Amino acid sequence: MKEKSAKTVKDGAQCKVVGGVHAGKSGVVRDLKTGKTGFVSITVVQKDGERFKTLAKNVVVI
Repeated sequence: MKEKSAKTVKDGAQCKVVGGVHAGKSGVVRDLKTGKTGFVSITVVQKDGERFKTLAKNVVVI
């Protein structure tokens, strides 16, 4: 499975986290932000309502 680039990650898309601290979790993408250094961070909302932030490079759109 090839990872999608951050450009394909859009608000409302279903995603699965494949890297970082939250690897293995999945949910809906919310709140995309680009930092000063160019990294894109996103908030992922799980089914149970739990939210967490991660980098867009750590997720794949499913």
